[in-house]
Amino acid sequence: MKIFPFLAIAIIFSSCDKTTSTTTPNPTPVICNNPSKADLEKIQIFPATNPLNTDISNAAVDSKSAAIISAIGSVSLHPDFGSGLWQGAPIGIPFSVVCGSQAKVPITFRANSYDGNYGNESDAGPYPVPLTAPIEGNGVGDSHVITVDLENGKLYEMYNASQTGNGWGASCGAIFDLNSNATRTEGFTSADAAGLPILPCLLRYDEVASGTIDHCIRFTLSKPKVFNGYVSPASHKVNGTGVSGSSLPMGARLRLKASFNISTYAPNIQVILKAMKTYGIILADIGSDMFISGAPDSRWLDTEVQSLKTIKSTDFEVIQLGTIK
Repeated sequence: MKIFPFLAIAIIFSSCDKTTSTTTPNPTPVICNNPSKADLEKIQIFPATNPLNTDISNAAVDSKSAAIISAIGSVSLHPDFGSGLWQGAPIGIPFSVVCGSQAKVPITFRANSYDGNYGNESDAGPYPVPLTAPIEGNGVGDSHVITVDLENGKLYEMYNASQTGNGWGASCGAIFDLNSNATRTEGFTSADAAGLPILPCLLRYDEVASGTIDHCIRFTLSKPKVFNGYVSPASHKVNGTGVSGSSLPMGARLRLKASFNISTYAPNIQVILKAMKTYGIILADIGSDMFISGAPDSRWLDTEVQSLKTIKSTDFEVIQLGTIK
């Protein structure tokens, strides 16, 4: 695995097998015309009953929480998003939004010098991804490409992607129905190591500015602090080198302690911290310790975003893990 300073980089494989589950109609049909990123917040991103959208503020603390947090160490949160550039690329995981009329283009699954070909575990194209869609890291590192079809409530995520000819090349690709609680087949991943969708767990400026976040937030840990297991809603384990009882499985949830004082933080940061108390942060990938994922946006005030670094892993607790697979 390649590690780049200040970027959460992961080895990701993909599968797109799904099991049918509860569905809900999109509660706010979108009249789509030249959509913006703000329009994403007008649609339901998974049903309210989805585990990613579940309030865990009253969930029990795991009996091994203290040991796990101690093993993680006193590590500051690192906001892996912002308004500026890092090594010439926007900071964070970008996404694009399209209408149902967006032309679909071919997707070619291939290997390259960064990673292999997991096309046999991917959702086949074509995908409605613009040829100009932003690529994470400008094509350096994990190179995620994420697109949402607002009118059809479909999420398309690719890993290790590059624009090629009249379409896209990628190591893998996954499609999610945002109106469904469908889950991955046990043991398979998505475009994220834990088998989770990426976009629904990102911090997004327009959602934060609305005053309410209603989902958990994606974060990463390094291999020594992760062990080879997963808990729901994750569906895939990774080759972490940690030990059960003092490290975390994929899908584990941390919750900012209720006693943590957020009153001194800027209003937008308080929105983020309230979400960490209510929905928690979810371990989604191998990467740098306590990196919190978000989408780049020129409207982030980086002085505010950087204040998240004053919060440490010791300000969190591990909620009850449940069955580890």
